[in-house]
Amino acid sequence: MSLDRYPAPTPEQILPLLGEIVREKVIVEKQTFLIAHPAQSDHLLDAPGVRTAFSRDEYMPYWAEIWPAARMLAKVVIHEPWPVGETALEMGCGLGLAGIVALSRGLHVVFSDYDLCALKFAADNAQLNGYDNFTTRQIDWRTPPADLRVKIILASDLIYEARNVEPVIGFIKEVLLPGGVCLLTDQDRIPSATFGAALTAARLAFTTQFVRAGEPGGKRSKGTLYRIGHGTC
Repeated sequence: MSLDRYPAPTPEQILPLLGEIVREKVIVEKQTFLIAHPAQSDHLLDAPGVRTAFSRDEYMPYWAEIWPAARMLAKVVIHEPWPVGETALEMGCGLGLAGIVALSRGLHVVFSDYDLCALKFAADNAQLNGYDNFTTRQIDWRTPPADLRVKIILASDLIYEARNVEPVIGFIKEVLLPGGVCLLTDQDRIPSATFGAALTAARLAFTTQFVRAGEPGGKRSKGTLYRIGHGTC
């Protein structure tokens, strides 16, 4: 499997190098969530495990920050009319913000990521906010698990590189059940110019919506919400 072929750094390699961990209050539509993350994630770039993983597969520890697209997705998730108890998969969960908001809406969440460090932080952050209705799973987008099928996929800022477009779409097409929905937010990065055409080529239906989010009193970013499904979306 790709996880064996292109291993990300292990928590044992990374956690001792993180330095100060801060608990940030993230406000999503007047609701406050706590997200713990490294105060200075750029320190990870010099870690030997990161350098080795980058040389093998261009790995970068993007999981260690709260990205604007994650805030956008959280804002969308909090307003959706979710069926209580349904399972949602957060794809490339990073610190887990969108999944935690989904937990607050009564969903069962599977936090998934390529990086075990991200999964640890996502799980810790879910518990920090008082939730335990979740599981974690290490997943490489390039190898969708044969036993995983869900009606809800949550994803943010996954198509930051052109090489991610095809495997992300392939994963969604394989894992998303008929009648389900994938909500994906993007900061309108360069690869997004080809994303819509690639979804159409894969015979996935989608709609787009302008979204924006940001830190209270800070910079606000704009992006696009893709609502993706099989057949008519």
